[in-house]
Amino acid sequence: MNDLLIRPGRPDELSTVEALLREASTWLASRGIDQWQYPPHRERISAALEQEVCFIAFDDGEPIATIQVDDFADPEFWTPDDQPETALYVHRMAVRRNAAGGGVGGALLDWASQRAAAQGKRWLRLDAWKDNEGLHRFYKNAGFTLLRTVDLPHRRSGALFQRPSGLMPDISR
Repeated sequence: MNDLLIRPGRPDELSTVEALLREASTWLASRGIDQWQYPPHRERISAALEQEVCFIAFDDGEPIATIQVDDFADPEFWTPDDQPETALYVHRMAVRRNAAGGGVGGALLDWASQRAAAQGKRWLRLDAWKDNEGLHRFYKNAGFTLLRTVDLPHRRSGALFQRPSGLMPDISR
């Protein structure tokens, strides 16, 4: 990774975002993980692109990752006691397989954390698939704390993580 450029995706880049998410879905399935085994939520992605909260990361001009960062706190997970307005939320983060392991995911989360701080938010939060332990380790290594797991019968996600905004964790541990 030479120079990672992160910018808002444009509405005409819907297919790029969908391709990144589909590649992640295929990779997860190849590892026996049932996360994201459905078509990408095209209408949600389109809306996020229109609102400029869906971002694409480029390395040497090639799209290698996507992340959505906004103030939507899923009410099935985040309660009024969590003070949802004090955070930005990460959704649909995916890194192209040929860029995986190179620190792109961590760089995206650090970028999102700085974005949250710049907007005066206290936290960067996300919900993760409840049974994807590898993903949980990744988030913990990126400075996130598991707050709780919300177990709803109609939702596979529900492991709730947060980290202070602006935090740049020491990943050399």
